[in-house]
Parts: sequence; structure tokens; C-alpha cells
Amino acid sequence: MKKAWVLIPLAVFIAMLVFLGVGLKLDPREVPSPLIDKPVPVFHLQTLDTPSRLLSSADMRGQVWLLNVWASWCSGCREEHPVLVEFAQTRAVPIVGLDYKDQPDDARRWLGNFGNPYIASVSDPDGRTGIEFGVYGVPETFVIDKAGIIRHKQIGPITPDILRDTILPLVKKLNAA
Repeated sequence: MKKAWVLIPLAVFIAMLVFLGVGLKLDPREVPSPLIDKPVPVFHLQTLDTPSRLLSSADMRGQVWLLNVWASWCSGCREEHPVLVEFAQTRAVPIVGLDYKDQPDDARRWLGNFGNPYIASVSDPDGRTGIEFGVYGVPETFVIDKAGIIRHKQIGPITPDILRDTILPLVKKLNAA
């Protein structure tokens, strides 16, 4: 009877090692989003370049578009920004920026210094719209179809490989539909 009690902690320890091993092999950038295949959250936000102008999610209906969540204080955003600027020049898909928990003056200065890949960038200083999108860190990018349905969420900086292998094929497929 005493030997059986000794085996229980050993079995628990082995089970914990298995779970740890599986967890270490997971990619944190592949966190599933509960918003995939769901309508884009409704928003009406001020644009950075013209605060008297509002942009809403409804304004983007009828076209495939990207929503890129960024901030001037974000190091990952600085890493992905040149990729977005170059990609925007192809006009393959409109990119809307969501300036997340940032000061509008800092964001405008940042875009002035590094280039502006966005057809519009909206200000989300309190982060409420970002929360509705399920954002928990920046940068994050969403691919949204013509009907306003979220089809993909990219966590972390967009790279040329991610554009080529994931985002562009999806955009082409959605535009063809």
C-alpha cells in the first residue's frame, strides 16, 4: 500500500513534464482568435490626420481591407513599419491603421518620420476599440473581407514572408469571391 502512494507524485510529475513539453512547442503567434469568421466590431473613430473626420467600420464595407493595430511606442511596430510602407505602394489592399493607446501628436509625428502606409489611421487612445477586436499587444493585423467579416488575425510584426505566404494569398482569394 505504501508503494502505491509513492507512485502518485511521480505520475503527477511526469504528466506535468508532458504538458510543459507540449506547451514549449506551441507558437505564441498562433493564438486562435474568437473573432475569426465573425463580423468586425463596429467603430466610429477620429482620423489622426483630420480629427474632425470620422472613419467607421461601415465605411470599409464592400472591399477587402487590413486593419493594422500599431502605436508609436511599440518596438514591433517599428520593425514591421517599413514592410507596410513598401507593401502599401503596391495598392494590393487598403490598410487602415488603428493607433492603439497612443497620444495622437506622437502618432502623427511617428507617421511623419517613418512614412504613412495607411489610407486612414484612426485614434484609439483609451484602447476600447482594440479591446473589442481582442487586441492584447501590438502590432496585430486583421484581414477583413468585403462583407466585414474577420478572416485572419496576425499577431506580431508582419514580415515579407508573412505577406507573401499568408496575407496576399488570402486577400486574392477574398477579392475573387
